[in-house]
Amino acid sequence: MQGHGDEPAVRQGEQVEQAEREAAKRRLLDQAEADRVPVEETTRAVPERRWRRGR
Repeated sequence: MQGHGDEPAVRQGEQVEQAEREAAKRRLLDQAEADRVPVEETTRAVPERRWRRGR
């Protein structure tokens, strides 16, 4: 049977890739959380007067 010798290495490689994907995902989520602006610090959008005049 051809693939028996490679199976543990392939599984280990897949595990390493999965761990790398999880680490990358965690880094992206951490970066997004660091860049996030809390709702309390945002302002409500107010339409410009020129749009209100046209009505």
